[in-house]
Amino acid sequence: MLAEAVLALFLTSAPVAAQDQPPLPTVPQSAEIQLKVERDGSLSVAEAISVPDGVTMDRRVPLRVAAPHDRDRFYGVRDVVLEGSGTAQVDDDTFTVHLTSGTSTVRYTVDGAVDGDRVTWELAGGWSADLKFIRASFAAPRIPTAVDCLAGPPGSDFQCGAAQIDHAGLTRFSQQNLAAGQRMTTTVELPAGTVPANAELVPAKTIAGAFVLTAPVGWAWAGFGALLLAAAAFVWFARRRDAGDGEPPKAALVSASGEFASPSGVLPGHAGLLLHGRAGPADLAATVLDLAVRNYLWVSDGSRLTRRNPVDEHLTSFERAVFEAVLPEESVTLAELRQRHVEIPHAELRADLVGRGWLTTRRLGRAGTRVVFYGVFLTILLALTAGYAQLGVILVLAGVAAVAVSAALPARRRAGADVACRLRGVAGELASVRAKDYDKPQRELVFSRGLPYASALGETGPWVAAFAGLDHPPKVYWHDGDITPDQAGSFATALAGTFAGAHRGRLLATVAADTGSHPPAGKPGGPEPS
Repeated sequence: MLAEAVLALFLTSAPVAAQDQPPLPTVPQSAEIQLKVERDGSLSVAEAISVPDGVTMDRRVPLRVAAPHDRDRFYGVRDVVLEGSGTAQVDDDTFTVHLTSGTSTVRYTVDGAVDGDRVTWELAGGWSADLKFIRASFAAPRIPTAVDCLAGPPGSDFQCGAAQIDHAGLTRFSQQNLAAGQRMTTTVELPAGTVPANAELVPAKTIAGAFVLTAPVGWAWAGFGALLLAAAAFVWFARRRDAGDGEPPKAALVSASGEFASPSGVLPGHAGLLLHGRAGPADLAATVLDLAVRNYLWVSDGSRLTRRNPVDEHLTSFERAVFEAVLPEESVTLAELRQRHVEIPHAELRADLVGRGWLTTRRLGRAGTRVVFYGVFLTILLALTAGYAQLGVILVLAGVAAVAVSAALPARRRAGADVACRLRGVAGELASVRAKDYDKPQRELVFSRGLPYASALGETGPWVAAFAGLDHPPKVYWHDGDITPDQAGSFATALAGTFAGAHRGRLLATVAADTGSHPPAGKPGGPEPS
């Protein structure tokens, strides 16, 4: 404590000129250097260099030097003043000095020399000529706790000629015969909290350095993490809403005007995709049956479908595609349909539901895929140029997250989930209907219009039984001959079996083609008599 008080008294009472003016060199081609750490952490340096007659000396000090962990340490030099003959300047991360004959004094301030409690600076180095003798002093607000000094070729660990703390608290260094191109670097450790740290570490200008974690990149990772949490919460709420198992509303199959009504105009072919996320033969059969009920097809001879009316503006693109696929010609039998392997037009069906606002478009997933490619390009670009390549990595992961979120989100939108819930209510009504609750004039329309929905929702049996048990069952207007509800139900079942059998036959044919085998004789997919 006494030594520190003596040093403080010395620093505050000494004349300014004595502090800032280094002793003049007494040996030709030598240097006297004074260093002083200010309370703000900046390092004030004054160098007096003696240059013999007829000689010039140049010094080049890189201000960006390699540091551990793929980083560079950046020193800032400012307030450069040269007293004597020559020039001194800072540009392109380099401090350069050019001196001619005589003794010159160079003064400057270094920022970034304090790393924690260590002060590091290259006292001498990068000179174009030998230095016969170097002497330096180091002053700080408090007495250092340790000193180190290296001299010799860059990267070597040779100790300086002398490095010690004297009785007044000043740290002194000296070195003889420093060859051209060699360096003399000092490191002084101060008591904790003596001056604020100001070392500036920046990513190295290498591929590895481009991926170093920096403050902007850290904030970007934090923002990405917050975005992931928000996306996860959004997906959780959306899936919880979509999976709501509440009691479906009671369905009314007849409107106030006495006409058959489906919830929000939903078609029988929509049921599979809305309720289960997939469409199959049952939805195709229900659509064909609905086309017959709505007088676009005519059923005759028990199993023959014939065009009755041409397609018009009342049919959706999905229904038109089914109509053309099932009846490319005037008529077809169920046996012939089985051989055609007619599949439901998935693209048109999905487009129909998307257009109604019931299904999502998955645009987020497609956008995420594009973002992944953009992120890869940005990562490579930043790694080869400006650095901060982790920003590109974050962009790649953001694209992957967008694809994952798109896949995790329910396919149904809120309106679609509402229609699906109402469809479950329709299924409940079809399964528990009492035909006597409808007026006799309504029964014919309600039975036929409800049959395709019963087929699509798996309630054909109870729906047909409710009307077949009446004393006067309703007529079936879309079928040749005077058939009963039971026979209409049998046709609906046969139609569904036709498309299901064709679908199984196609799957067996595909498996056989992949394995090189043949489907067993008599199994679905082989010829059947009409």
